[in-house]
Amino acid sequence: MKKFIKLLAVVLLVASLPFVYVSAEDADMTVRVGGLKGPTGMALAHIMTENDGTYEFTLAGAPTELSAAVIKGDVDIAAVPVNLGAVLYNKTQGGVKGLSLITRGMLFVLEKGDTIKTVADLEGKNIAAAGQGSTPEYVTRYILETNNVNANVEFFSEHAEVTTRALSGMANVILVPEPHVTNVLMKDSSFRVALNITEEFAAAAQKNGYADAQLSMSVVIVRTEFYEKHPELVADFLKDLEASIAFTTENVAQAAQEIAAQGIIPAAAVAEKALPNCQLVFISGEAMQAQAAPLYDILFSANPSSVGGKVPDDAFYAK
Repeated sequence: MKKFIKLLAVVLLVASLPFVYVSAEDADMTVRVGGLKGPTGMALAHIMTENDGTYEFTLAGAPTELSAAVIKGDVDIAAVPVNLGAVLYNKTQGGVKGLSLITRGMLFVLEKGDTIKTVADLEGKNIAAAGQGSTPEYVTRYILETNNVNANVEFFSEHAEVTTRALSGMANVILVPEPHVTNVLMKDSSFRVALNITEEFAAAAQKNGYADAQLSMSVVIVRTEFYEKHPELVADFLKDLEASIAFTTENVAQAAQEIAAQGIIPAAAVAEKALPNCQLVFISGEAMQAQAAPLYDILFSANPSSVGGKVPDDAFYAK
């Protein structure tokens, strides 16, 4: 129906304004959208559910799959980890732009016990984590260093391995994202959320002079060529994305069913409990740059390759 209405509008315009050429190409295009299974894909669930053919969705299991699709031009718009947005911008020499931040940080420190109340309480602790060489490691070390805390962070290959160690009694302090947080809490009530890494990152960033910095985990990017050729389609997608995020945050139970039905997270019960901690947001334009630029600075300082060798310049941010 949406496509029909757009096409009808074009026909009416052409009929009423004979001296103005209006292309019908946009009205007949299917926008190819890529996303990731897991929290990054949650923002897309309602659009996928309500899709009338306007969009063609591809869900990937790993960021590398989606990265390849963006580079090849197999998708027009994609929701990716925030650092990958910068990597792709640099790798394609400006071939993508950032449209919107869609999730805040979803990392938490869980403790089996009740001794950790502040970052200072991590002194001397052994923390099991995953994500070495990526955002979780850099953000965690940034927080520890800013607070002059010495903790032993032991990295494992996957977040699932960390949760398995926790549930088998081999780790009492872990650093995991949603939905692994919910999985642990549902299976072992002796674990509790001790620290919200998003809040601790913002506090650490402020101590270092980054007043607007926020720990964002996911960004929606668009191929620059598509952005320049089809601005109205991009604008329509952003409206749909904002509405989808609003629906998901306001209708958690129904959204969880949609998330499971689309294969983003297998179990609706887990999705429902995890959603509040995934902190879906819609932040674009100047606000996006104000919040993302300091994060890219911090990641670059930790490891330049984490953002593709250099901090994205102003041209990365779609205006």
